[in-house]
Amino acid sequence: MLKSLYDWTLSLARHPHALWALAIVAFIESSVFPIPPDVLMVAMIVAHPSRAFVIAGVATVASVAGGMAGYFIGYGAFETLGRPVLEFYGKDAYFEEFQARYNEWGAWAVLIAGVTPFPYKVITILSGATALSLPVFIVASIVARALRFFIVAALLWKFGAPIRDFIERRLGLMFTLFVVLLLGGFLVVRYL
Repeated sequence: MLKSLYDWTLSLARHPHALWALAIVAFIESSVFPIPPDVLMVAMIVAHPSRAFVIAGVATVASVAGGMAGYFIGYGAFETLGRPVLEFYGKDAYFEEFQARYNEWGAWAVLIAGVTPFPYKVITILSGATALSLPVFIVASIVARALRFFIVAALLWKFGAPIRDFIERRLGLMFTLFVVLLLGGFLVVRYL
């Protein structure tokens, strides 16, 4: 099923309204859809390199808007579904402790999930459930998603189809390594 969903998403790149399709995929991926917009974005940029940065801009705006929808899903559904379950099991106090820790570092969680292969939708919903500051969430989402999509666009614009395999297979790993090194550097500076 996931393979057919992937193929369907990829086929949207050939559609006359591919930019709208990208916006929809990027929006719903940020809260529920399992296929990342990169799949569609890469195919669109390879087909039309001169539109690379427009395509990345559409993906960024739609993804952040979808992230806000995910935030509000977490914000609304947690109060109606999640909290009563925690209260029933006597674990609601643990959530308050988790919420305080998450909100202290929430901007970093959003940044990390926004650029790495970690599902961004999990962080959008969790950010709403913990009531992370909405402006902090939005700014971190804009930075993370723009960084991710514009780097992909720039690589494809500069190197074209030959870089496609690297992007599809290894760019997520490169972003993850970058984040690990960045966080490691912060920890070294903080604790030395």
